[in-house]
Amino acid sequence: MKDAGFIFGSYLVTLGAIIIFAVATLRRAKSSSQSVSDQDKTWL
Repeated sequence: MKDAGFIFGSYLVTLGAIIIFAVATLRRAKSSSQSVSDQDKTWL
């Protein structure tokens, strides 16, 4: 149990990095979709 702090800290850092990456990707996708015309948005 002496390494529990390191293990939990590693999980927090990993989850934080994943969340930051997801938010950055969604923001970039939102700004990129503004430049596409409505007829080319096949995902709608």
